[in-house]
Amino acid sequence: MKNQRFFTDCKKGTVIDVMKKVLREILSTSLYLLVVLCLVYLVIHFVGQRTQVSGSSMEPQLRHEDNLIVDKITYRFREPERFDIIVFPFEYEDNTFYIKRIIGLPGETVQIDRDGNIFINGEILEEGYGKEVIQEPGRAYEPITLGEDEYFVLGDNRNNSSDSRDMSVGNVRRDKIIGRAWLRIWPFDRFGFIRHR
Repeated sequence: MKNQRFFTDCKKGTVIDVMKKVLREILSTSLYLLVVLCLVYLVIHFVGQRTQVSGSSMEPQLRHEDNLIVDKITYRFREPERFDIIVFPFEYEDNTFYIKRIIGLPGETVQIDRDGNIFINGEILEEGYGKEVIQEPGRAYEPITLGEDEYFVLGDNRNNSSDSRDMSVGNVRRDKIIGRAWLRIWPFDRFGFIRHR
């Protein structure tokens, strides 16, 4: 009888020990997953995020279906600069983001003439990002003076881009800029950092 009780107590002890081990493993794994999820959340919201180019408005620099990492940290330490390629939300469609190049900076006056020349504060902008000569200046036919927190953006494929020339896009406010294009991760044959200048 004593031996039977001893074996029963041993079995109970073993079951309890096994349950404790299982609970510890579950707790440990859950804690690990929670930490990983928190880190992923922090990275996506404050450091960088993946985005995919849709369309040809930034050709030849960026192509349709290029996958990019957007740097969300840089603009916490400095202001966006001319020719930076930025990502911002399209105001009239949920979960739609535009990727364009900054041409005009806060406080500047931007105008595009009939010949497709871009003027900043009355002087021709020397730049070579446009794929073609601009055929349609849109609302920039008249001088546009940017506010203290506004940027004028264009796609590199100027005649196939909806950008600040279009009323639906307009000037991009500083607080709407998500970040700057940083790294192309797909396709692999074009893998590399994005050149802004």
